Amino acid sequence: MPSDRPLPPQQSGPARLAAIDGLRMVAAVMVAAYHFLGTPTPHFWGRTALRDFAPLLHEISRYGWLGVEFFFAISGFVICMSCWGRTPAQFTVSRIARLFPAYWCAVLLVVALVLISRMGHWPAATRIDPRTVLGNLTMAPGPLGLELVDKVSWTLWVEARFYLLMAVLLVFGLSYRRVLAFCGAWLLAGVIALELKSPLLDEFILPRYTGLFVAGIILYLMHRFGQSLLLWLLLCFAWSYELTVLEFRVADHATVPPGESPPSWVVCAAVLTVCLGLLALAGLRGPLAKLQWRWLITAGGLTYPFYLVHQSIGIPLAKGLVRAFPRLGPLPSITASVSCMLGLSLLMHLMVERRLGRLLRQRLTRDMRPRSPRVKPVSTPLR
Repeated sequence: MPSDRPLPPQQSGPARLAAIDGLRMVAAVMVAAYHFLGTPTPHFWGRTALRDFAPLLHEISRYGWLGVEFFFAISGFVICMSCWGRTPAQFTVSRIARLFPAYWCAVLLVVALVLISRMGHWPAATRIDPRTVLGNLTMAPGPLGLELVDKVSWTLWVEARFYLLMAVLLVFGLSYRRVLAFCGAWLLAGVIALELKSPLLDEFILPRYTGLFVAGIILYLMHRFGQSLLLWLLLCFAWSYELTVLEFRVADHATVPPGESPPSWVVCAAVLTVCLGLLALAGLRGPLAKLQWRWLITAGGLTYPFYLVHQSIGIPLAKGLVRAFPRLGPLPSITASVSCMLGLSLLMHLMVERRLGRLLRQRLTRDMRPRSPRVKPVSTPLR
C-alpha cells in the first residue's frame, strides 16, 4: 500500500495526454450525432422522418446520448489529474477560467440568434427575457427554475457539483489513500442515496453518475501510482454500480415514435464499457497513450465550444438551411451546419477561451492573494 503522502508517477510521461483530448472529441461527436440524427422526434427535419432518409445513421445515433456519460468518466480522470498539487483556490480559479468564458459566449450567441429570429419573424424554440438570460449566465438555470438557453448546460451543473466535491477533498489535501477513501465513500453514499430516494441527497451525491466519475478517478490513480488489485476491485465495483443505475438513464430515453423499439440496456452497457476501455487504453500507458498527434490536442481544444453550440445554434442553422433550400436535403444541411459549428468553435477557442480565459485566470489569481488592510493615516491635530 502506498504511503499517505503524494508520490510522483512511476515513470515520466507527457505533460498532456493527447489521446484523452481525442476521446473528448469522440464523446462530443457522439452527443452531436444524437441531437442531429438520433432524436426520437418523428418529424424532426420536417415531413421526412429521420429513419426514412438515414436509417442506419439514425439507429446508431440513437445511442449517442451515452457520450454524456463518457464525458463524465473522462472528467473524473482529467479533473483528478488537474487537482493534484493545487490548492482549493487554485483549482477554483482554473475551473472558472476554463468553463465560464466559452459558456458566456455561447449563451450570448444563442440570445442574439433568438433576437434575430424575432426580427425576421422566424420561429424560435427558446423564449428569451432578461431574467432568463441573467439566470443562465450563472450556469445554474435549472435550479433557478428557468428555461435553459443553451440546452446542454444541464451537464455543466452536474460537473459543477462534482467540482465542489473535489474542492472539499482538496481542503484536506490529495494523496493516494485519501482519494481512494473518497471514491469508496462516494460509491457507498450513492447506494444509500438510491435506497433513501431523497431529492436532497441526489443533488449532492449524484447517484446516477457516481460510478462514472469514480471510474475516471480510479483510472487516474492507476496512471499515477500504478495498477494494484485494490484499484481494479474498486474499478469493477464502480462499473458494476454504474451499469446497474444506467437503467434509469435508459428509461429517460424510452419514449420513441411508433414502430421504433426503445434503446436496449444491453447495447447501452456495451457501448459504455467500450468507452471505459478506450479511456483505460489512453490513460494506463497503453497503445493509445503513446499517441502524440498535435491535431488530437487541437480537437480537444475545440470540444468544449463545439459541445456548447452544436445543439442550440447548429440545429436551428441546419433546419433553416432545410427550409431555405428544400432540394439540399437534411444530410447536406447537417454537414454544412456541423462544419460551421466547427469553424465557430475554433473562433471561440482562439478568441474567447485563450484570451479571455487567460485574462480571467490572471485577474482571479491576483485577487486570491492575501491582502493587507488599507489603513487610513491618522492626522495629528495641530495645537
